[in-house]
Amino acid sequence: MVYVNAGNDKGKTGKVLAVDTENNRAIVEGVNMVSKHTKPNSKNPQGGIVKKEAGVHVSNLQVVDPVKGGATKIGRRMGEKGKLVRYAKKSGEEIK
Repeated sequence: MVYVNAGNDKGKTGKVLAVDTENNRAIVEGVNMVSKHTKPNSKNPQGGIVKKEAGVHVSNLQVVDPVKGGATKIGRRMGEKGKLVRYAKKSGEEIK
C-alpha cells in the first residue's frame, strides 16, 4: 500500500499493481486514471473508451505504515537472521 503525496490524486492511497524500474514509475490501483480509446477487438467487441490506471512517478509515492496508517519513511536495519529488513520509521514495524 502506498500514499500519493503529489499531483492531482494527492491524498489517495492504493495498492501497487506494477512497477517500471526503467522509467521509475508505478501503477497504483485507482490512481491517475486515464481514458484510452480502443478499437473493437476480440476482448472488447464493442470498442469505445476504457478507463485505466497510468503510471505515477515513484518520487510522488510513500509507503503506508502497516500499524498506524498514513505515510511513513522507510529505514533499514539488521533482522534476526542477519539480513537487512525494511521497517516503518513511524511505528518501528517491519515491512514485508
